[in-house]
Amino acid sequence: MAKPVDLELKKAFVELQVKMVETSKKIQVIDSQIGVLKRVLQHVDITQREISTLPPGTKTYESIGRMFLLTDLDEVKSNLKTRESQLTTRNTELEKSKQYLEKNLKESQDNIREMVQQRKEQSEAKSN
Repeated sequence: MAKPVDLELKKAFVELQVKMVETSKKIQVIDSQIGVLKRVLQHVDITQREISTLPPGTKTYESIGRMFLLTDLDEVKSNLKTRESQLTTRNTELEKSKQYLEKNLKESQDNIREMVQQRKEQSEAKSN
């Protein structure tokens, strides 16, 4: 009778371990995406500061694929603001996803600890 319980515990333990590994990998991916977003936001911020010093009527060009398109300075500024808000929104979404995954990871770790503790208690009870 004790054998099936051990197999069930082992199976559950393995499943939780797999879940933990997958969650850890997802967190690493999100961390790298957040890093990329921060660098792009920094680039946008620097570009906005540089463009704000330009006098009105300055010819500005926007990169579109492999060509540059003459664009009004105000339009470039509005495009940068739009891009900044989109990147900030995406960054917030990624942070929320990361928090959710970290919460799941912690729960999985707690479940594994609980299973190990139960197993110890069962083996101690059998010994006594």
